[in-house]
Amino acid sequence: MRLTKFEHAALLLEESGKKLYIDPGSFTSPLTDTANTVAVVVTHEHADHWTPEQLKRVVDMNSDVPIFAPEGVARAATDFDVTVVHAGDTVEAGPFTLRFFGGKHALIHESIPVVDNLGVLVNDELYYAGDSFVIPEGVELDALAVPAAAPWMKVAEAMDYVLATKPKRSFPTHEMLLSRAGKDLSNARIAWATEQNGGEFFALEPGDTLDL
Repeated sequence: MRLTKFEHAALLLEESGKKLYIDPGSFTSPLTDTANTVAVVVTHEHADHWTPEQLKRVVDMNSDVPIFAPEGVARAATDFDVTVVHAGDTVEAGPFTLRFFGGKHALIHESIPVVDNLGVLVNDELYYAGDSFVIPEGVELDALAVPAAAPWMKVAEAMDYVLATKPKRSFPTHEMLLSRAGKDLSNARIAWATEQNGGEFFALEPGDTLDL
């Protein structure tokens, strides 16, 4: 399975010629070449993780593609046929097995409502928790997408998250709010945390790939 990192929170997984998109949002360049997509996962309803325009770019080339997401996304994306999933669910889409965890977005501030959010484990290899630090209990992680910066987190939390999950490989995501200097700082901290348990950190930039 090949991972391609896009800007901010968006990921593309490819296996046996089929594609899975995760969280193509407003900070991500317009998707292209979306043919052969067998599923889209949207972890939660915030615009930096999905937009109608990005979903349309997939649906226009794959009319029956399932969009898996929590209830909050289904309420927000009324122009799309969203298949609601919950923590504990497992679904199959082409060569991809998707397992969902969590349920709620991390707290931003007490004045801001907490929305639905699901983490997703793809083919028991890659885990991405959306906007949360939910740990998939009982899972040995081959690869972990680690949030690098957001209004709901600080870098110490990302480091503790990596130390707790012990991934064999990690890479940064959710970093469009950072300057180059900020990316370098977060990368160094995440790399340190990954290496404490013998893992390897990959400082992926938009367009970079990683074979899982």
